[in-house]
Amino acid sequence: MCLAIPGEVVEILDDRPDLATVDVSGVRRRINIGLLGDDRPEPGEWVLIHVGFAMSTIDEQEARATLEFLENIGQSYADEIAALTESRID
Repeated sequence: MCLAIPGEVVEILDDRPDLATVDVSGVRRRINIGLLGDDRPEPGEWVLIHVGFAMSTIDEQEARATLEFLENIGQSYADEIAALTESRID
């Protein structure tokens, strides 16, 4: 099962404005935010991430509720965090 997971934007890369560093449950990774078009997030905002791409921006309340739900479903969430930990976008 592939899940979309919320992540908080930490920074937008100066030299690559289509990439952002996000924090997902303590794991920091670069993701592509190019699909968001003009709805680019700012640091501190939340995005919904699927396979290394931000699919949409979401508010913090929705992000925290989604994270809580994912943590409660167990192994699928753990597998998604493991995949995120192993992924790299440079």
